[in-house]
Amino acid sequence: MPRDTLTPEQIVRTAVELLDDEGLEGLNMRSLGKRLGAAATAVYWHVKNKDDLVLLAADHIWREIDLPPLDAADWRGTATAMADRLHTMLTRHPWLVQAICSHLLYGTGKARYDDHLLGVFETAGFPPEEADRAAGALVTYVLGNALGASAMASLTRRLRREGDDDEELFAETLARAAGTAAGFPRLRARLDTTAATRYAAAPDGSYAAGLRALLDGLRPPTG
Repeated sequence: MPRDTLTPEQIVRTAVELLDDEGLEGLNMRSLGKRLGAAATAVYWHVKNKDDLVLLAADHIWREIDLPPLDAADWRGTATAMADRLHTMLTRHPWLVQAICSHLLYGTGKARYDDHLLGVFETAGFPPEEADRAAGALVTYVLGNALGASAMASLTRRLRREGDDDEELFAETLARAAGTAAGFPRLRARLDTTAATRYAAAPDGSYAAGLRALLDGLRPPTG
């Protein structure tokens, strides 16, 4: 595809697809150009470098989040929807967690989400400073819960690139981890009732329970 027929939108959409498949470590202009049917040099006419491409791709996927209407009477429900939709987006694009840890990300897509989340708390009666804290706590909680999926996706890709059997290696590692845990009483008690292959996995419902606890601890001023 000649450079004059490429558009920034095509490049960003294709970069997102490549990042979903290969992660940050698999993104380069040559691979992107191959997917676009264009030379890598053609991509440089539209984006400066890989970091600029990651910035644009990251901001693009923030726009996928549907923002719920603000509702002062049910601000916890609205905050839960904001958290859940962010969590869904992060698990759909696990490379974004990696990018947040290694890039300075900004843009109108992310700003749109951040502004609305502040509105959830301000509409409920939180003063601006408390709204900032509440929004920061919620986003940090969701990011922490998405970290496991991001790390697993990155590790699986690395093992496959190196030619290792990722399923066999995971099973062997979990078995060794369970053996180590058996020397500690509380962990050993859980191993007695949980398959060794599930050792270190979060119990079902942990994300939802933690989010409820977080929101229950946030209260707008009264009076």
